[in-house]
Amino acid sequence: MEGISITKLLVIAVLIVLLFGTNKLRTLGSDLGAALKGFKKAMNDETPAAKKSDGVEAAPRVENKE
Repeated sequence: MEGISITKLLVIAVLIVLLFGTNKLRTLGSDLGAALKGFKKAMNDETPAAKKSDGVEAAPRVENKE
């Protein structure tokens, strides 16, 4: 047993397309892309806003090494 080959992945992809249909997969992909884009934007917007609201810079984190 060699693991997952390209042919096995293609068979799985064809089965998924037959099961869900191309339209449902297209909407699922666009919804996932929009969610990731919104998440990245929120992560980038949160950092400068937090620094501006405090007026002072936060101290660097120190990890506890035990």
